Amino acid sequence: MFYQMYELNHAALAPMRAYADAMRMTFRNPVNPMSHTSFGRSVAAGFEMFERTTRRYGKPEFGLEQTTLKSGPVSVHEKIVWSKPFCNLIHFERCLPANHPQDPKILVVAPMSGHYATLLRGTVETLLPDAEVYVTDWTDARMVPVSDGRFDLDDYVDYIIEMLHELGPETHVIAVCQPSVPVLAAVALMEEDGDKFAPSSMTLMGGPIDTRINPTGVNELAQAKPLEWFADNVIMQIPWPLPAFTRSVYPGFLQLSGFMTMNLDRHMIAQKDFYLHLVKDDGDSAERHRDFYDEYLAVMDLTAEFYLQTVDTVFIKHSLPKGEMMHRGRKIDTTAIRSVALQTVEGENDDISGLGQTEAAQTICPNIPDAMRQHYVQPKVGHYGVFNGSRFRAEIAPRIIEFARANARADRSSKTAPKLVKGGRSH
Repeated sequence: MFYQMYELNHAALAPMRAYADAMRMTFRNPVNPMSHTSFGRSVAAGFEMFERTTRRYGKPEFGLEQTTLKSGPVSVHEKIVWSKPFCNLIHFERCLPANHPQDPKILVVAPMSGHYATLLRGTVETLLPDAEVYVTDWTDARMVPVSDGRFDLDDYVDYIIEMLHELGPETHVIAVCQPSVPVLAAVALMEEDGDKFAPSSMTLMGGPIDTRINPTGVNELAQAKPLEWFADNVIMQIPWPLPAFTRSVYPGFLQLSGFMTMNLDRHMIAQKDFYLHLVKDDGDSAERHRDFYDEYLAVMDLTAEFYLQTVDTVFIKHSLPKGEMMHRGRKIDTTAIRSVALQTVEGENDDISGLGQTEAAQTICPNIPDAMRQHYVQPKVGHYGVFNGSRFRAEIAPRIIEFARANARADRSSKTAPKLVKGGRSH
């Protein structure tokens, strides 16, 4: 009943939210003399705070309409090139000049962990000048009718394999956080099968490959409770009249509450500062706050079967690093990976995937040649900074592009990939 109460509460607040928004516009209207006073701005700020606190944040747009190449700016168009009920594959198609050299083809696998793929907007924007970028746009489970079937971790692995087949040879795959495990599993299956569409390289960023290493608060919670506890306490049914009525899910609002609680003091300070920026009429600072929280507070539901299987496989049993992970009755053998280059990236201050958890992929893939490996630790960044922000743009993204270029299968005979890197230094 908790999900139903959440929806009823949201509906009950709708009239007050509409009134607050109308009053905010009234006190912000330049025709109103009060809008030019500190009192008027304070009232408008209070109403905006109420409206933003009680609204539901919809799926944001990528909004990437242009990128800048060395030859100058070009337009970018979003194009869905593959689709299934729980995911669309988006190609950010660039209008390239005729003489433009071939860039790496990169599949960015966004996390299915509560936020939309647009959380990686900065990642995509940074890669676009140097690569053909494709992104997995996962669908909110509350919008997928029960008639479209289930979706679990096995399906996730199948989706990745199908997308790699769709994109063809010479594809490089990047897994951001949660998909590091299913991407590594998919590559292992493809290598064992001698699949010609196995990617040329894979980059795993801030992923929970082995959560026994430097366990974080998230890891400790998963270890402290049996799987039955999660099934009984965080799994709920979608209420009517949503499209996925009766589907069992892990609600996005529960995931968001967990994220917020981990850094509650920081979020409280941010809300206070936002109010003060509005009162002082500091439009730029207020707009930056809106942009961040419009993205951060937009969450999606996960299917119950995917969530529970992930918790059990990744965080409780540690199946992949133990060599015990199964995919539809078949054991995942990461030692089968021989021709796919491996790059792992971690943040020094990551409080979601602890330092060393992603690097563990280097250990469980022993048959990848040393010349096709790279590990990098980015100093002074947390989890978010691994795939976004100034240090990602300046330090991490260039390494990803360089690694992809160095590990194009057609060029491996004449090029040497970067050597194994540790401690934030490359050589």
